[in-house]
Amino acid sequence: MQPTIDFKKFATYSKPGPRYTSYPTAIEFNESYTLDSYLKDLREDKSPLSLYIHLPFCRTACYFCGCNVIYTSKEENKQLYIKNLQKELEILKDSMDTTKIVYQLHFGGGTPTFFNAKELEIIINLLKNTFPNFDKEAEIACEIDPRYFTTEQMQVLKNGGFNRLSFGVQDFNQEVQAAIHRYQPFTQVQKAIEIARDFDIPSINFDLIYGLPYQNLETFKQTLKSCISLNPERFAIFNYAHVPWLKKTMRKIDETTLPNPEEKLKILEYTITYLQEAGYKMIGMDHFAKADDELFQSIQKGELRRNFQGYSTKGGTQTIGIGLTSIGEGENYYAQNYKEMPLYQESLQKGKLPFCRGIKLSLDDKIRKKVIMQLMSNFKLNFTQIQKDFSINFKDYFKEELENLKPLNEAGFITLKSDEILVSEMGTLLIRNIAMVFDIYLKKIAQGQKVFSKTI
Repeated sequence: MQPTIDFKKFATYSKPGPRYTSYPTAIEFNESYTLDSYLKDLREDKSPLSLYIHLPFCRTACYFCGCNVIYTSKEENKQLYIKNLQKELEILKDSMDTTKIVYQLHFGGGTPTFFNAKELEIIINLLKNTFPNFDKEAEIACEIDPRYFTTEQMQVLKNGGFNRLSFGVQDFNQEVQAAIHRYQPFTQVQKAIEIARDFDIPSINFDLIYGLPYQNLETFKQTLKSCISLNPERFAIFNYAHVPWLKKTMRKIDETTLPNPEEKLKILEYTITYLQEAGYKMIGMDHFAKADDELFQSIQKGELRRNFQGYSTKGGTQTIGIGLTSIGEGENYYAQNYKEMPLYQESLQKGKLPFCRGIKLSLDDKIRKKVIMQLMSNFKLNFTQIQKDFSINFKDYFKEELENLKPLNEAGFITLKSDEILVSEMGTLLIRNIAMVFDIYLKKIAQGQKVFSKTI
């Protein structure tokens, strides 16, 4: 079925904007939110838990990557990091109630599978000794680099209860892979998927990126065809965020080889159509899932949630960020660990959590966060529910924002009703633009200041 999307109209709305994995966004985190404030919020939040563990090491640089990574080939660096994680977990155990139910665990990176099977087993045991009460239906996920994935690692992950794996595919075209310094042939990815299926992993996701150097519609068609042959349950298909002012490795990419906006839109249009015809349902701006997947079921019920790991079915949790640069989230705060390894280690040696900055949410932050995350996750917003949750008159509180939404309504991206906002199919691809209308912090960013990637 062809999507009812006017891509020419869509292209004119491309501008820099947040991806809204948080609100306020991470650029608003600051040092006025102190360690003492964080410790108080850690203890007082009674929500069940979601754990994010950052494993930052990679052997070599992938030029497209925007993650916080450390390039190394030294085994002793990984061994030292495990000792640091142990110290951090010991301090956390003394700082909060670690016996609360855990609904979600996510290993991110870097390259989690750069740690060998024995090292992964040690990390998993450390975590489960600290947080002993995992829900029977907990979502336990790991990001996988197919170039570093063995049967021994899969056995350890299976024993640890992991039930979701996300494979970094990006693109199968050899010219594209050479340009982004990420060499992994189809057969290598195929073998990695076979390992996961042999252990009955029920949910596999592929990460793809469009907008990479030398990509065009014809090459991406072949990548999609190859991916479909491996039958993943989900796809996350991201628009390449070219931010060389933030990531030095991106400066190695020749910008003249990047596809132009028209070509990117052709790729996006084809991708949506192709995946829908293959039985995948579109979820938001960059996700697709099979119709029987719980991610799609959640959006049908209006229960989908968004956090730093993307879209999730596990809402209402307190996220504990563990490891270098990790970000935690509670009902009233965001908190981030140090990004620099020496500062991270120094804090742990002093017996302190490696917290460096964060933000305490004001009432206005909470209201706008609820609005933005509802739009980003479920593509509709009921005014009455917001009024009930926060004792406000929605139309009075957001008078200016509702006025600013009118052009988007006239363009067909949303339907603005008396008591709700409904996002159209075309509007889901512009959901960042729609959410930006409610972001009060954007007003203080100087015109021309390079902060965010483009929404298209």
